Amino acid sequence: MNREKAETIALECLAWLAGEDDLMSVFLGASGANEADIRQRAAEPEFLSSVLEFVTMDDQWVVRCCDARGLRYEEPMMAMATLQGAGRTHWT
Repeated sequence: MNREKAETIALECLAWLAGEDDLMSVFLGASGANEADIRQRAAEPEFLSSVLEFVTMDDQWVVRCCDARGLRYEEPMMAMATLQGAGRTHWT
């Protein structure tokens, strides 16, 4: 997957998340971001990666997001791997 496709998928996930009031408040609390930060940082790969990391924490969120946005279930994880690159430490 190329970086542009990964960013597009991340933006799709962010759009879905923005429409999920209960989850959006959890994301904002966990990330320390506010709505202004989202508008300012939505084009930053690091921020988009954090959106994908949040959404992929729960399989049901992935299914709901992908079903709503027309994505394959594996795409958010693939996009996250692309945006994070090889430098991500994975402890599991």
